[in-house]
This record gives sequence, structure tokens and C-alpha cells, in this order.
Amino acid sequence: MLRLEKRPNPSKTWAYLAPVMAVFATMIGGGIMFAALGKDPFEAIRTIFYDPLFSEFAWYYRPQLLVKGAPLIMIAIGLSMGFRAGIWNIGAEGQYIIGAICGAGAALAVYPAQSPLIFPAMIFFGALGGFVWAMIPAILKTRFGTNEILVSLMLVYVAEQLLASMSLGMLKNPEGFGFPGSRNLQQYASAHNGELWTGTGIHMGVMFAFIAVIFAYVVLARHQMGFHIRLTGESPKAAKFAGVNPKRLVVYCLGFSGALAGMAGMFEVSGPSGQISIDFNVGYGFTAIIVAFLGRLNPIGILLAGLLMALTYIGGEIAQSSLGLPSAAIQAFQGMLLFFLLALDMLTNFKLKLTRAGSRL
Repeated sequence: MLRLEKRPNPSKTWAYLAPVMAVFATMIGGGIMFAALGKDPFEAIRTIFYDPLFSEFAWYYRPQLLVKGAPLIMIAIGLSMGFRAGIWNIGAEGQYIIGAICGAGAALAVYPAQSPLIFPAMIFFGALGGFVWAMIPAILKTRFGTNEILVSLMLVYVAEQLLASMSLGMLKNPEGFGFPGSRNLQQYASAHNGELWTGTGIHMGVMFAFIAVIFAYVVLARHQMGFHIRLTGESPKAAKFAGVNPKRLVVYCLGFSGALAGMAGMFEVSGPSGQISIDFNVGYGFTAIIVAFLGRLNPIGILLAGLLMALTYIGGEIAQSSLGLPSAAIQAFQGMLLFFLLALDMLTNFKLKLTRAGSRL
């Protein structure tokens, strides 16, 4: 039988190569899946990875990589701060939804008033909504010792019910002829997160994603809080002796993560999405977990991983329309990235050892 044995000195080279190997393994695994679906695997892989960058219409798709990657990068940056300290926020999807509801709600509360202060207020309330939603697992963990993974994950389903309720009730467009969904914020000038450069689709959310990357890099490299986060993740006992306050760290990491996820939701609802609807959330909060790990919990790595994941989103959409691939196959293809990355990480840190059945471990 096989058992895992921890390597005394895991290879740092393999640790850095694992994300690249995971991408190639995903191409192979995805190709086999596409072939099983009756599609040309080489054509499918080429469409996903090549067409958005170098095809005839690449001039349109390239800026869309930033637009699609921005919410993933923002959420993943927030998640990575907690993950590095061993604080597992799995409910960013819920914080993303609540941020969108709060941001859109702040604008719709004063509709149809026009003011340059409305959009900054939406950013504030979007971040506040995500922050408050993340404080629920933070407070329950610090006061009662609950598991933040379960609490934050269960709150996603509560947030989805709130989203449906708002789409059909409080935020429903009174001039929408009975259809669910809020007013379209793209038609509300003061609340519209419009493109910064004509024809690119790039909006304020992209700028905030870059700011989040720089901020996280500075905090982790230069600030005492970043030192506490890294120390807690690498050696909890040493962190305890160094005087790190674990409760303060939980509140900081979950709060920062929730605020970024909330802002990502606000930028999306006021920009590309345009309105609060029942199917507003498309899984960015969960996909960002893949981005965070693919980027090795490093801000620069997360930036690159977010762009790579955006490439699979856009390439997947092209493959759906041109090759007839089902959307579920594209989602499975994206999920393979995390699967292969975790598998390669495990083999980096552990080795498989063949033992006799019944022998003592």
C-alpha cells in the first residue's frame, strides 16, 4: 500500500515550478475531457489560450483580460492575507454579493439625484458591506471559537437568498414591467462605473485591483502587520512568543478580505453587470481561491494568476461560441487548475512510499 511521508527539505525550485506544471497538466487533462466530449482537443486548447491574445479580434479581448481579472485579483489579494496567517475565509462570494447590494443600494436610495459624491459613497458602502459580512465569522471565531471556514461558507448561501430577495423586493425596478432586478446603473450617470478609456472597457475596478496589489505587497514586505501575518503562518509558536495578538489578526485579515470582496462586487454591479439581479454572482469569490493559491499567496503572483484565469474565462467563452463547448466543461477545466496545483504541492512536500499491508506506520 502507498502512504505519504513528509520530505525533510522540500525543493524550493519545484515549489515555484508547481503552478507552471499545473497549467500544463490542466491543458492535458482538459484536452482529454474535450476529446471525450467529441471536440478537437488541440483546437479547444488553442482557442482558450491563443485566440484572446493573438487572434483577429485580440485588440478587443486584451483589455477585457484586465476587466475580467480585476474582481478575481481584488478578492484573491484579500483572501491571501488570511491564508498566509492560517485564517481561512471561504465565503468571499457572500461578501462580494453583500458589497454589491450595499453599493447599489446606496445609489438607488437617492435615485434620480445626480452628484459627484454618489460614486465614492458607493465604493464606501460596498467595502463596508463586505467588511460587516466578514465580521460575522470573525466575531464568532474570536468570541466563541467557531470555525471560520464553515461560518463564512454558510453565509454565502444566506447572501444568495438576500440577493434574490432584493432583486424581487426592495431594490426591484418599479419601472421594470414586473421583471426581477434593480434599475440599470449603467443608465444612472452618477452611479455608473464607466470605462476610463473609450473602447477598452477598463473601469475604476481595474485601477483599484492594481492599488490592492501594491498595498498588499507593501504591507507584507514593510509593515509590522505583514510581519505578524507571515510569522503566524510560518510558525504559530514563534508568533505567540513575539506577542502577536491572534484575535486582532483574525479581525484584520477577515475584515480586509471582506472589504476588498465587497468593493469588487460594487465595481462589478455598477460596471459590467449593471444591475442587481438573481443571477448577479457568477462564482468570482470561489474562483479567487484558485487564483490566490495559483499565485502562491504573493501579490505579484496573484496579479499574474488573475490574468491567467481571466484568459480561461474569455477563451472559454470564445470556445463555447465557436466550438460549441458547454459552459460546465469550461468550469471543470478551470477547476482542474486547483486540483493539479494542490496535487503537485502535495508531491513537493511529501513523497509516496510503498509499504507492506498491515505494517505499522
